[in-house]
Amino acid sequence: VVVGEAQFCTKEQVSRLTDIVDFYDTPVICYGLRTDFQRNLFEGSLWLLAWADVIEEVKTVCWCGSAATCVARVGPDGKTVTEGSQVQLGGNDSYVSVCRKHHKEGVLRRP
Repeated sequence: VVVGEAQFCTKEQVSRLTDIVDFYDTPVICYGLRTDFQRNLFEGSLWLLAWADVIEEVKTVCWCGSAATCVARVGPDGKTVTEGSQVQLGGNDSYVSVCRKHHKEGVLRRP
C-alpha cells in the first residue's frame, strides 16, 4: 500500500494503516511533508513519526546548497507568507523547499 500526501491523514487513518501492517502483514509506504509552512507538524505526520517502524527522509536541497528541511509558502507578491490556514487547496506552485535559515529569514531565492 502506498500513501501519498500522508501528512493529510488523520490520527485514525494512520492507526488503520498500522493495522494493515500488523494484522494483514502488508507493507505500507507513506510519503508526505513533516511540517507546514509555519514549521508545525501536520496531524498525519505527527502520528506517522510516532508510530512508523522505519522513517527515511527524502533529501531536498535549498537554493543555497544546504539541506532543505522546510517548506515556505509564497504569496502573490513573491514574498514569504507567515500566516494563514495550514492547508491551501490548489497551492502546489505556492511552495518552495528551503533550509531552516532561509525559512527564518524569508529568503526564498538567491538574491
